[in-house]
Amino acid sequence: MLRNVSDAEDVCQEVFIKALASGWEQVEYLKTWLMRITVNHCLNHLRKNKSRVMKEKLLLLFQREQVEPSVLVIAEQKEADEEWKQRLAKLPDKIRVVVTLRYTNDLPLTDIADILHIPVGTVKSRLNRGLKLMRVILDEIEDDLKLQDELPINQKITVQGKEGMEHEEENKRNPKSLSAVGQ
Repeated sequence: MLRNVSDAEDVCQEVFIKALASGWEQVEYLKTWLMRITVNHCLNHLRKNKSRVMKEKLLLLFQREQVEPSVLVIAEQKEADEEWKQRLAKLPDKIRVVVTLRYTNDLPLTDIADILHIPVGTVKSRLNRGLKLMRVILDEIEDDLKLQDELPINQKITVQGKEGMEHEEENKRNPKSLSAVGQ
């Protein structure tokens, strides 16, 4: 019934322990009685193993789902991390350190103050300035995206930094020659 030698030996031992403890001398048909006890123990053992095996399979299934995120989720996470790093890079060094320690490493303000050897009030003010600057950066990005959506395709030009200004002036002089940066 059990299809496993060690399980069968365990059940056999349990059956004889139960038979000896329950007064086997009073039983009229001893063989039938022992067989009934054995069958019941085997069925109980199979039931326990079935639920245990099912629980193990479910656990493995849930662990696999949690451990292995989809490729799309991984790609989105990498893209978001890269955008976050680019936006953080635009902040001044002193402010970037405070923002990184607070929001990337989840440190409390007092720990940040201890690490940087500055007062907690300074940490708060740098954090406040950093959040305001990040808001400005995000608003600029939103404005640029809205502007690009409003312009016809042939007029969309991305301008960044000093080099972008040079290309913009060049495009005003010669509208047909757009460089890779100007497009």
